[in-house]
Amino acid sequence: MGCLFSKKSKRKPEKEQAETTTDEEAPKQYSWDKREKVDPKDYMLTGLKDETVGRLPGTLNGQQFAIQDCENCNIYVFDHSATITIDDCTNCRLFLGPVKGSVFFRDCKDCKCVVACQQFRTRDCKKMEVFLSCATQPIIESSSGMRFSCFQYYYPELAFQFKDASLSIFNNNWSNIHDFTPVSGETNWSLLPEDTAVQDCVPLPDTDGFKAVRVSTEASRSIVPITSGQRRKNSDESCLFVFFAGDYTTANARKLTDEMVGKGFILVQTKEVSMRPEDANRVFHQNAEDYTSLIEKGPVVALEFNGDGAVEACRSMASDVFSSAKVYVSENKASACRDVDNFFNFADMQMGI
Repeated sequence: MGCLFSKKSKRKPEKEQAETTTDEEAPKQYSWDKREKVDPKDYMLTGLKDETVGRLPGTLNGQQFAIQDCENCNIYVFDHSATITIDDCTNCRLFLGPVKGSVFFRDCKDCKCVVACQQFRTRDCKKMEVFLSCATQPIIESSSGMRFSCFQYYYPELAFQFKDASLSIFNNNWSNIHDFTPVSGETNWSLLPEDTAVQDCVPLPDTDGFKAVRVSTEASRSIVPITSGQRRKNSDESCLFVFFAGDYTTANARKLTDEMVGKGFILVQTKEVSMRPEDANRVFHQNAEDYTSLIEKGPVVALEFNGDGAVEACRSMASDVFSSAKVYVSENKASACRDVDNFFNFADMQMGI
């Protein structure tokens, strides 16, 4: 029994122990203790009527966002986000900045919107007009009266927001709609007339809270190149123009588009996609070896222009304006159609569209 108390306890008195802890060891702090507290109300709009509301650049920074039960509202989300859901909204006008994931409209009607996203989907919606930039194939389900056009919008922060959302301005499948629930004898979607003005559908913000955002809907300033998509082509002549990776690839593609459209040609479609050396044979055929090393430097940007004389005009631009850039241009009218089909079929398969 005596052995139970034969050794002195090594435990320090409580007062001394407390002092030692304070002096030698600060309480351990974890990463989640340092996070800024998020108020869910900052990331949703709900139950609004006859209001102009939204979020300014830098307020979402990639968070999820939700809009629901709004009526006759103008809603502007001038920032990039992870996903956005829009439920039970009626007669609303919306601008939704770049969304890294999906935009999902459910049970909405008589809404008009400008949207940029990775995935676009509607379910149980009626009579919507959508100016769209979508990296994958847009899907409508149990929806009717849906009309689409190409995304057309600008404000200074928008280009950086596209990058933050991991979206390419050149990958836009706005007109390649998949109707998940088609009805025999009926058409649930169509394309808006080419002359439809964005601001007639989604007005520019005019309240004091949004005047600091310098918005423009002019076609020449749009961040996303305006393409004709699946509308009927004006000519049986198209040309493929490819820019290889470099410091000025995006700027060069923009300049080419401005020049060609200014001459009356139509930009049909664009793509930005990575290629492997073995892909060069499929797309560039006998010229494949000339482009193998260029492909390895990064994604290529390809554009299809349509109109009588498109090939000659593109080749002239390549030699006169872009002589110092690495480019591929269809050689003649006979091979151009094959070039366009080869490249864009390859790109669609690569992107799983």
